[in-house]
Amino acid sequence: MSHIESAAPPTARPLLGPEAPTVRPSRIPTAQLGRLLTLAFAFLLTLGLFAPQSRAATPAPQPQGHPAPRSFPLPKSPQVPDDHRPVPGETLTDAQDSPRAGTPHEQKQGKALRSAPSALAAASCTPADFARTGAALVQQVRSVDVACMNSLFSLDAAGAAKVFREDQMATVADALRTASATYDGTNSSAIGQLVLFLRVGYYVQWRFPNEVGAYGTPLKGATRGALDAFFGAPRSKDVSQANGETLAEAVTLIDSAQENARYTGVVKWLLNGFNPSTGGAMWSAVDNTRTVIERGTELPEFIAALQADPSFATAMADLVTRNAAGLTGGDLATSIGIQLGSLVSFPELRPQARPLVKDLIARYPLVGATGPLTMNLAWFAENKDKGNCALYGICDLPTRLIPLVLTVDHTCGPTLRIRAQDMSAAELAGTCTSLANQDAFFHSLVKDGGPVAGDQNQRLEVVVFDSYYDYSLYAWSIYDIEVDNGGMYLEGDPSKAGNQARFIAHEATWERPAFQIWNLNHEYTHYLDGRFDMAGDFEAGMSTPTVWWVEGVAEYVSYTYRNVRYDDAIAQAAKGTYKLSTLFDTTYDNADSTRVYNWGYLAVRYMLQSHPQDMATLLAKYRAGDWAGARTLLTSTIGTRYDADFAAWLTACGAGQCGSLQQPPAPLCTQADTRQYDKDCRRDGVAATTGNYSYMFVYLPAGVRQLTVTSSGGTGNGDLYYNGSSWATTSSYLAKSVNTGNGETLTISDPPSGWVFFSLYAQQGFDGVSVTTRY
Repeated sequence: MSHIESAAPPTARPLLGPEAPTVRPSRIPTAQLGRLLTLAFAFLLTLGLFAPQSRAATPAPQPQGHPAPRSFPLPKSPQVPDDHRPVPGETLTDAQDSPRAGTPHEQKQGKALRSAPSALAAASCTPADFARTGAALVQQVRSVDVACMNSLFSLDAAGAAKVFREDQMATVADALRTASATYDGTNSSAIGQLVLFLRVGYYVQWRFPNEVGAYGTPLKGATRGALDAFFGAPRSKDVSQANGETLAEAVTLIDSAQENARYTGVVKWLLNGFNPSTGGAMWSAVDNTRTVIERGTELPEFIAALQADPSFATAMADLVTRNAAGLTGGDLATSIGIQLGSLVSFPELRPQARPLVKDLIARYPLVGATGPLTMNLAWFAENKDKGNCALYGICDLPTRLIPLVLTVDHTCGPTLRIRAQDMSAAELAGTCTSLANQDAFFHSLVKDGGPVAGDQNQRLEVVVFDSYYDYSLYAWSIYDIEVDNGGMYLEGDPSKAGNQARFIAHEATWERPAFQIWNLNHEYTHYLDGRFDMAGDFEAGMSTPTVWWVEGVAEYVSYTYRNVRYDDAIAQAAKGTYKLSTLFDTTYDNADSTRVYNWGYLAVRYMLQSHPQDMATLLAKYRAGDWAGARTLLTSTIGTRYDADFAAWLTACGAGQCGSLQQPPAPLCTQADTRQYDKDCRRDGVAATTGNYSYMFVYLPAGVRQLTVTSSGGTGNGDLYYNGSSWATTSSYLAKSVNTGNGETLTISDPPSGWVFFSLYAQQGFDGVSVTTRY
């Protein structure tokens, strides 16, 4: 079966798994995905860039065996900000200075402006102190320190209405214009406080437009007059700490007032003056130009100003090359360079931006400290200047990136391969073992008879990036996927021989020093469920509501296999929100994430524990592709019959009494002889050709009351035979289990002590079977 995740064939299953606490988004139907996943990409410091959606109209060649994906995203890791703009490297968890994309103004704290001490001695700082007009208001603003001004960012609607009306703002703007005529390059006359008051006002009015009132032409003219006077003052060009403190605030005010286009000359001057020796407040002034540029690209007049002055784009590129030795991936030059890439989004700016972007991509490596710069520029080139990858020299980018980024290539076995940025031998071995054990657990749970007819997904490739940021930086190009998520499962075409299913994930860095791959177990369940339970592709499986099972069993296996208590689901059980019959109707369109995951888990757990025969019947229909028959079973045969019992079970489960979970898989047997078993152990990869046996034995101490032998998984059809103290064959046995497929179980009461023998007989050649002994 296939989980289709996006609109371009072939198929892919969504990575929607619960390996660490997170709020999971609702699944997005295929038809809506293109409209909804216009999200942000690798965001450096406070730059708001955009998330990759798909490759250019003429895509670069894909890695061999990699089909164009149809994909839905995984739930986000804790490292994906609410506004979808991950911050790279060491600054990943730093607070954002500016508001989310689309907000015109920002609450950015003013720096430690120096003021005349005598003016601050008796200053009072309450909202009522600023509810003034005229000279009294100006005097109050000048009398307080910057901490007081910053506190006004937090005014409520009522306070804002008293302090930041348009006439009050215009009064302060006029005072700034007058004071700028004698500006001496310091804050001796509290010019910085005047600037900061205006910044706060624009922000507060954006928050409370109805209460504060509209800002119109009078304030626009007053603010322009104030900024013209300040930037025109000779000492505003001083390269000094004292001037830098006020200059940095004035640069931010450019964007707050949305005068980005008018002051491109000021921004360009700062860009041209920045070098490795720039420090202190002057560095802050240059740093604040990033907001002016980023927000400016949302304004048509700013684009027109840049079109009229190609030297602005050149100044951005020159800043990068001039500071190349200091590129770290999270530095100012990298941020400005990436913003240069956004200019190719505008047809009128492409002639000037294209050669600059091409030069920077070619100039710096794709990985390491310059990776954030080059990969973001490549994303803009490919996604905002579609069809021109050859112009930028990036048509072969996926092929070039794989050996540079995914340096680890490890084979777990014939069905599983791991490609990773950096995994130790122990981490690789642990991941291989985890998936092998989960495989056995899954087959013992669903009791399948091998792959569904026509499913060719015999191999899975697990791709592991070092972090969410690395995933967002590289996976969009290598695998042509969305990256505003926690990973992606690409199923490909399961009916095609040699198809390569692929799970693209990242390490859960917030769990370090423990090593964990985000969503690993949930998504591996989707792979197994699609191959062994659900006929056809994902769209076929979604022709009737099957989400309760598809996502519920992935949750159930992930939590149960890892022996983790699912607290969120148990808390939901106590609420008793849904009837079981209602949950059978769950789709990705009519349910939120709580219903899909928490309640899917509860429904699957209840049915597996309380009604295993109904589940066996249901899965048989799923495996045959009898979607209508399965739907009839759920809605008519079962219908509301179990609703009352389910409600009682929820009450008990909410109190912590949910019943017995499926037993986790036994560990692998350790004896050198691969035929020998021991107490509570298993062997994987058991095989035999048609008409032959795989012989096995186990030593039982005296007093064993019950021996259980189970087989599951793999391909073909193996029947299980037991014969006490001699070899077990089809003509010499004491017990047998001869179901279709490899799901066999024998329970022997009061077996003799000493060696006992059992075997799997190949009615049809089998391979990859797991056999477990417990006593």
